[in-house]
Amino acid sequence: MVLYILIAILMFGILIALHEFGHFAAAKLCGVKVNEFSIGMGPQIVHRKKGETDYSFRLFPIGGFCAMEGEEEGESGDPRAFPNRPWPQRLVILLAGVFMNFLTGFVIILCLFSQATDFYTPVISTVREDAYAYGSALQPGDRILAVDGHPVYLQQDVSFFLSRVKGDSVDLLVERDGVRYRNRDVKLTPYTNETTGESQFMLGITLSETERATLGVKLKNAWFQSVDYIRMVWYSLGDLISGSVGLRDMSGPLGIIDMVGQVGAEGAEAAEAAGTSAFLGALVNILSLVSFISINLSVMNLLPIPALDGGQILFMAVNGVYTGLTRKKLDPKYQSAVSTVGFICLMLLMAAVTVSDILKKFGV
Repeated sequence: MVLYILIAILMFGILIALHEFGHFAAAKLCGVKVNEFSIGMGPQIVHRKKGETDYSFRLFPIGGFCAMEGEEEGESGDPRAFPNRPWPQRLVILLAGVFMNFLTGFVIILCLFSQATDFYTPVISTVREDAYAYGSALQPGDRILAVDGHPVYLQQDVSFFLSRVKGDSVDLLVERDGVRYRNRDVKLTPYTNETTGESQFMLGITLSETERATLGVKLKNAWFQSVDYIRMVWYSLGDLISGSVGLRDMSGPLGIIDMVGQVGAEGAEAAEAAGTSAFLGALVNILSLVSFISINLSVMNLLPIPALDGGQILFMAVNGVYTGLTRKKLDPKYQSAVSTVGFICLMLLMAAVTVSDILKKFGV
């Protein structure tokens, strides 16, 4: 368990470092002056100056940073400073970190899928008799394309969106023999969950059809899995805003590290039961979660919150509109003040979530 937690801490740091490397690479390509690029945080262990940039390794392997000229101050007399570059270049630099996290998640998923021989599809294999009794018009061979208007890309999408259905009916878009049909108010079959004892509803179908895992199919499924992770993050944010979930349902770094340790241990146990390598089983489970976290980071960094990339993009847009209307730039001190307040609020939220993680750990 301790080993998996250490792996989790290291991988979390790698994800942040890759994010910063995205900013660094884009800044260099756009001709922006980079004062320092660091792997890790805290005191310097070793550094080497090459050209105008100081490359360093720091003590704590929990991320890194890319210090561009004028980024912190908001202004600089150097024409190669970040604030003085054309807005398309600044936008590319800000989005590069997000892109790196998404690309990392996608590549991990593709690697995990590389050994697959088949993939399940959202094609109906069988329809239960009790489903017909409730008026289901579905047939074996139907491909489910959407549930309540939400596109279905992978087999697991069907159960995910059904779990979010309120009520005992659902709208489905299906494809049968090349023709699309929209089935409105498809009645769901009631059943009792044997684990929780709760009354739930289901379609009364099985989805066990597969397609051969060619290179194209692997790429397609890796892409759709990445898209699904993005959708899951957005739905979770929507639930948070609507009040469907609260602070207790959120996880900070401690919660995530604990979660990685748990899925690693579960993967090891499952692998041992199957007679395969426990470490490999743990690694597969951990990498699967890391891919989700990486894509999660890419989405969260796009939120229009000061101190995040999305907040900087928003402020850049506001500054552009203000400049277009007044022919003057906003005073950098305003962005600095807003970013400082945003950072403090972000840290307070992180502290609250961390306390919640600790309390949950002790069953409080």
